[in-house]
Amino acid sequence: MNSSTLGVNTSVVEVTHIDSRSMWLYVDGKEHYMPFDEFPWFAEATVRQISNVERQGSDHFHWPSLDVDLTLDMIDYPAKYPRKFR
Repeated sequence: MNSSTLGVNTSVVEVTHIDSRSMWLYVDGKEHYMPFDEFPWFAEATVRQISNVERQGSDHFHWPSLDVDLTLDMIDYPAKYPRKFR
């Protein structure tokens, strides 16, 4: 029995850029802009914390050291997901 991995990993997720106002998340060949005013959990985080992202499903991402879970829809359309209770 051979338990080696077959094929190429196509589930690429990576933080490609971080600056003082935002970050970019690269998912399956597309970059997603994440301004810190819309995603405040990352504003004071370290580069290591931000870069440590895990893909939990086709469109679900988890930052374990920050305890943050987001979907692509939340990233692309943050206005649909207010952070405050009204």
